[in-house]
Amino acid sequence: MKAAVVVFPASNCDRDVAVALEQANGKPPAMVWHGDAALPEGLDLIVLPGGFSYGDYLRCGAMAAHSPIMRDVVARAKKGTPVLGICNGFQVLCETQLLPGVLMRNASLKFVSRDVNMTVESSNTMFTAGYKPGQVINIPVAHGDGNYFAEKATLDRLEGEGQVAFRYVEGDNPNGAARNIAGIFNESKTVLGLMPHPENAVDPLLGSTDGQGLFKGLLEALS
Repeated sequence: MKAAVVVFPASNCDRDVAVALEQANGKPPAMVWHGDAALPEGLDLIVLPGGFSYGDYLRCGAMAAHSPIMRDVVARAKKGTPVLGICNGFQVLCETQLLPGVLMRNASLKFVSRDVNMTVESSNTMFTAGYKPGQVINIPVAHGDGNYFAEKATLDRLEGEGQVAFRYVEGDNPNGAARNIAGIFNESKTVLGLMPHPENAVDPLLGSTDGQGLFKGLLEALS
């Protein structure tokens, strides 16, 4: 699996996701600076990591969505190259309209950093093949703007088309996201955005290895 991680100013989980990818894949991903004009050729996976790109100025992910590299990311995503956006990466995917909806301030208006429990809604995608449908996994979150919102018609469509990837367990929603949504797919299920950080749940020393399923599933699907 040939993967690349896009690095924005103030990305802070780019190295974490690179370690998780190397652990699963046996080789490190390419680290691509946001100001580059193009990604490497022949990529099987593009990752937009967590962090606070551009200091979250203007709006989370809004400035990163206009970085030079994003033109190539969007073009490749539209041609079918899988893209994974984690936390700030999810926000960037919404800002580029590769995914519908927006990420708003947490309902508590406070930054939340803790482990959460969420369910895997289905296992028939490259991103979730390493899990069982309905499986509850424990993954950390760390965000101030993770409150997923979309109009009712969009939410109904996401539900009806099986585009909800992960959902916070009832009573463990850390941000007030609509319908407890923690992550969504695009229509073809080749783009995934999620707020929790699976890359920070791949080592027993960190308290959970539930994130391994995502990376192992991708490796099996894309190798």
